[in-house]
Formats: sequence, structure tokens, C-alpha cells
Amino acid sequence: MTTAPVEYVVVQFPGPRFTVEVAHAIAELAQSTTIRVLDLVFVAKAADGTVVARELEELEELAELRGIDGEIGGLIGAEDIEYVSATLEPGTSVALLLWEDLWAQPIAEALTHDGAVLAEGARIPRDLIEPALARVDPA
Repeated sequence: MTTAPVEYVVVQFPGPRFTVEVAHAIAELAQSTTIRVLDLVFVAKAADGTVVARELEELEELAELRGIDGEIGGLIGAEDIEYVSATLEPGTSVALLLWEDLWAQPIAEALTHDGAVLAEGARIPRDLIEPALARVDPA
């Protein structure tokens, strides 16, 4: 089976904790096999600048994610945590997620079968795409 595209996502929270609503949305996507969570690390920066990184199993608010299928962990490393914590404002936090886009599995297999490769891709931020879409389809 061909690996579907894998995304590295950094979600920033205004406070020092991961929200249950976001955990629920991720769990729903995983349970519907839209994505497969490969790793998740939560990083918080205290008011004094101290950085704390915690794994999925250490966070009670993420208990819903512990029940999803698949192995989670071991792919997000210290360099990733250092990278995001360098620009993290005191009193805020981020979730580092690595997930496989299972919804894209059919195209990944077709590309592999035909000897093609995905040469490039990027996520367009909402604040850039929404105004462009509004200009094209003002409905």
C-alpha cells in the first residue's frame, strides 16, 4: 500500500492548553479514516519563558485521541519542538501534529502506479484564500 501524503501541522492556541473541541474534531477525522494521526506533541511556553513539551498520553484533555487506531508517536523530535518554541509567545501553546491524508490514498496509488510523483504542494492560509474565493464567487 502506498503512503498517502503526510502533513506537518502546527496549531497555535491562545492559552496554555489544548482544547477538547479540537481534540474531538481530530478524533472524528481519524475515526472516519479521513486522516491517520502519526504523532502529536503539545508545547506550552509559560510566562517566564519555560517551555514544556508533553506527549498525547500525558494530556487528559486528549483522552479521546488515545482510542484511535494506529501507532502514535516517535516522529516529532526535539528539533521540531525547539523550532516552534523559539517563536512561541509566553502564555501560549501549540500542538504539533503529523498526519497522513488517507482521503488522498487513491490519488497516491494512481501516481505511484503511473510512475508519477507529487512534485510540490502547499497549504494556502485561510486569510489568503477566502478573499480570493469571495472575488471569484461573491455569493
